Order: sequence, then structure tokens, then C-alpha cells
Amino acid sequence: MLRREYLAVRSTLTADDVREAAAALAGRALELPELARARTVAAYVSVGNEPGTLALLDALRERNVHVLLPALLPDNDLDWGAYTGEGSLARVQHGGKMALFEPCGERLGPDAVTGADVVLLPGLAVDGRGMRLGRGGGSYDRVLARLERAGARPALVVLLYDSEVVGHVPEEPHDRPVHAVVTPSGVRRFRAPA
Repeated sequence: MLRREYLAVRSTLTADDVREAAAALAGRALELPELARARTVAAYVSVGNEPGTLALLDALRERNVHVLLPALLPDNDLDWGAYTGEGSLARVQHGGKMALFEPCGERLGPDAVTGADVVLLPGLAVDGRGMRLGRGGGSYDRVLARLERAGARPALVVLLYDSEVVGHVPEEPHDRPVHAVVTPSGVRRFRAPA
């Protein structure tokens, strides 16, 4: 129910709204000290009216950051591949789910994310505790569990629109808070990476 409400608000955004927000989001994210120091960043390619990520991905590449992008597996887990520019992406339709843009090169395995200094997470909302509401597929819950099992402690950053920073989102026992949220108007920190 809550997810549908956030998606309905996003569906009212125009292409100009999304483009302007993406440029502002990239600018704000690039100011993060965690991204300034990062050698490897696990990210994703935004689709539809999600907060745009391509400008940020290209800016990270210009800084010689190794950018990992996910490829959805049949069980909803994520494999990873390198982003080397828009030409390295393929549009992949996953059954009745939305089409995603995934890296077309070599697959690095689900554990590749454990080498990231920063993990940029998609979401629909985040609350004042840093709890993230995802789309409900569980892919990033698996990523976060994999990081925890490996003892990896990357900075966890969610990219959202300003209106998606809310008072409270429901949480499950397996949910983990993010360290920061980046929106077009700024950055809000919840806790420092361990």
C-alpha cells in the first residue's frame, strides 16, 4: 500500500522534473566525502521516474572510480558487472517486472559488492532513523546481508527525492539503516559508517 503511494507520486513527475533532480542529485552526491575517497562504488541505473543516476555514474567514472552495477538474477539476488559508459548497458526485461539497464560485460559474481567503498541504494523512502523502504523485491536486503556476512562496511547511501524523506517507514527484523540520504536539495546523515 505504502509503496504504491510513493510510486504514484513519482508517476506525476515530468521528464524535466526528473532531469533537473538528477543533475542536482549528482552534484550533491559528488560532495560526499565517502564518494570523494571511494575507489569502488556499487550503484544502479535508475529507470522510469526513479531519481536519476546516469549523470552521477558518469561523473564517478571521470574520477577513475570503479563503478559496479547490478544484474538481476532469477531468484532476485544481484550479480555485478562494471560500468564503462552508457554503451556498456543493455535493456533487460525480467518477466512481468520492469525492464532494467544492466551491464553487458563480464559478470563478477554476487560477492563483488563486498569490495565496494560505497553502496548506492535505490529506495522509495527513508525515515529519520535511516530506515529505507525499498520496492519489496528483497534484492538489496540480500546485498546488505551479504555485506554483513563478509564483514564489509561500505558507506550505505540512498538516493531519493526531497518528499521521500519521511517521518517513519515500516521495518522488518532484517532491515538495516543507511548512513545517509542524498536528495536534490541536500544530504542528511543518520550514522557514520563503522
